[in-house]
Amino acid sequence: MEKLKALVPETLKRRILASTADDLLSTSSSLLDFFDPLPLFHRIVGELTDSESGLCSKDKKVALESKLKGNECFSRGDFPDAVQFYSKALRFAPAGVDEMGKDLVSVLYVNRAFAFYKMGLLVECLRDSGRALSNSPGYIKAWFRRGKANASLGNHEDALRDLTISMKLEFSLSGKRQIENEMKMILDRSKEKTSSLQKSGSLQTSDECRLDIPDEPCQIKLQCVSTTTKGRGLTTLADIPEASLVHEEDPYAAIILKHCRESHCHFCFNELPMDSLPCPSCLIPLYCSQLCQVQASGDKMHDTAIDGSFIYKFSDDLQKYISDVVSVKFSSSCSKNFTEHGHECGGLHWPLVLPSEVVLAGRVLAKYIEQQRPSSLNLSLRGLWDLCHNYAQLPPESKLEFHVYSIVLMQCLQHSYGSEFAISGETIAQLVILLSQIRVNSMAIVRMTSFHAIGSLRQHPEFSPAADASTISMKQMKVGQAVYLAGSMFNHSCQPNIHAYFVSRTLYVRATEFVARGSELELSYGPQVGQLDCKDRQQFLEDHYSFSCKCSGCSQLNLSDLVLNSYQCVKMNCYGVVLDSHVVEYENQKLHSFLGPPGMINSNLKVDNCRIDSISKIARYVLENNHLVKPGCCLNCGTERDLESSHSAINEADICFRGLQDAFASSEVPVNALQDALRSLDLLRRTIHPLNKRLAEMEDSLARAFCLVGKLQTALDHCQKSIKILEKLYDPNHIAIGNELLKLASIQLSLEDSTASDTLNRVAAIFLRYYGSHANKIFPCLQLLKEEALRNQ
Repeated sequence: MEKLKALVPETLKRRILASTADDLLSTSSSLLDFFDPLPLFHRIVGELTDSESGLCSKDKKVALESKLKGNECFSRGDFPDAVQFYSKALRFAPAGVDEMGKDLVSVLYVNRAFAFYKMGLLVECLRDSGRALSNSPGYIKAWFRRGKANASLGNHEDALRDLTISMKLEFSLSGKRQIENEMKMILDRSKEKTSSLQKSGSLQTSDECRLDIPDEPCQIKLQCVSTTTKGRGLTTLADIPEASLVHEEDPYAAIILKHCRESHCHFCFNELPMDSLPCPSCLIPLYCSQLCQVQASGDKMHDTAIDGSFIYKFSDDLQKYISDVVSVKFSSSCSKNFTEHGHECGGLHWPLVLPSEVVLAGRVLAKYIEQQRPSSLNLSLRGLWDLCHNYAQLPPESKLEFHVYSIVLMQCLQHSYGSEFAISGETIAQLVILLSQIRVNSMAIVRMTSFHAIGSLRQHPEFSPAADASTISMKQMKVGQAVYLAGSMFNHSCQPNIHAYFVSRTLYVRATEFVARGSELELSYGPQVGQLDCKDRQQFLEDHYSFSCKCSGCSQLNLSDLVLNSYQCVKMNCYGVVLDSHVVEYENQKLHSFLGPPGMINSNLKVDNCRIDSISKIARYVLENNHLVKPGCCLNCGTERDLESSHSAINEADICFRGLQDAFASSEVPVNALQDALRSLDLLRRTIHPLNKRLAEMEDSLARAFCLVGKLQTALDHCQKSIKILEKLYDPNHIAIGNELLKLASIQLSLEDSTASDTLNRVAAIFLRYYGSHANKIFPCLQLLKEEALRNQ
């Protein structure tokens, strides 16, 4: 796209960079008229929509080469690499290709199934065998592999059926004898009643998405209201108890982020299992199950046709069994879903090349077209969404990018929909607005990732060998981007009363505190009090959403904003804070609303006594004398601190801190790095305030470092000190504290500390508050830790 941007004449570029929403029809029409006669423009669009060049198309040659490499790995016993090569071959294999009298895709599934069997991944073997049979119901090896997997799993009746079918289809005497021997062994095991279940990496035997979502009805009634400061928002029509589910919604459209294309399912956004499925028609998506594949790509959902000459050989009971195994059957709701990848499929390049939010806009338009059919000819986009946008506040360069991408996307969609996408200055202008709406209204779909390494957890399929030796680390990872039409109506607060999370692609919103009838429901768009100070939160929201936050956290004094990046007073035994110049401006604005007459709090503010007391301990001088905050002056006693030398001390400590972080990459902490970090911690303690978040981060890093070197008691001490600081910055029952307590519990368990159970009970209470009945699904490590704690008692 840079080539196209560089071609735009300077006069037109200046018009676009300075444009407002009212100018879009003119600027869009002018840019479209400029691009239309350019050969380079049409060549770029042609490359993006060319399915013959092979960038995203299936390739039989690559599939066969990968199959051969997989066979070589299998022959030498390297089964994990064999699985990787068979998976690559499946991704490139075209549908319906004959390979030595057999369907190539079916052969690859059977080969991968056998590799899984050799690895002890029996359920994966079972699923791949079933996928092969969906393509080729008479495939003898697939029935045999399925029978072996079922037998190993203890499913003896199904195993005997599978092997009976296999033997009926087998022509060779040696093959029949092999199958007979397998059946005899299964019958012996069945008679002895020794059908103990063997477990693989997953216990899901069907080819549906592995969600296990508990049924929890949402009965809270919400109302859309308009406010003078925030525009539209949602309020509750009844009191809402803490932890109540207040909203549930599937996305209007969603897209996986580019960095997760190889690691997460392109439909449900869950982590891909080893037996992932590719799109049947192109190389771009990967799916965790056939259900997700069908819903996203629109693959055929009818029963697999079974040759009559094949099926007549079997009894009525086996005929029904064969039909159940080879048929792809899901709930009726699947067929009603818009197949979001359908218009992108067939080897087209543009879904791979264009930015995720532009591809998401394409999915929005495609869905809108499908919803409006059959009256979608020359469709206007004006009635699509009634959502706000920030076009006028966009950076000038983004305005130019949105113009160029809108024209290119329209050309790409026209390749799929023809005259239904009439390209004009008006439709381009509407698409620019759509991109602006997506920019400020879409949500990042996130996943919580955890690294486990405690005793029996090492054998758990989620355990990562690269994880720390004795801790659990929780990280939030952005995996997708989606638009939720109702969910986008929730306004932001840096001190939210609701929490948004995702199970698969479904948005759930839960109250994290009691919310009184008529109150507005507010969630965090990213930064919260305790996470960033007021200045950084305001900057984030301005950069990403183009508004200045006026929530209570940003308009009223709070302990966290005062101490988060503060220095300590140089006066002995003074607990006051010293602020830097970049923080002072924001805190002085809050002082105006907080203070009344000298020595008194503004009586119009609803401020609880605990909050007043906590602020008074660090800022008594300012509050009692109605003084504005001055950079470098203690808010408690007025003593000045040399900020320049303090900056130098922090910079010196940061260098050592980065050295410790670099050591984590190799999971080895050199003695000198640890000693330097301890000296830096001592320097920080003499420089910054005891509640400065930098101290908590350093204590946390040292806890991790001491775990790596095996000094668990020292690690426990540092972990507890970190949590003690964070509990002052956040609410003690905040989800951030719950994540930190998981680390603490993992160290306590390694030390066989009996207090681990109490810590885990506290974690469970916090997770229940934020995730309700979904907590165990999102944090499976919690139950594992509880089991470990019981074993230690």
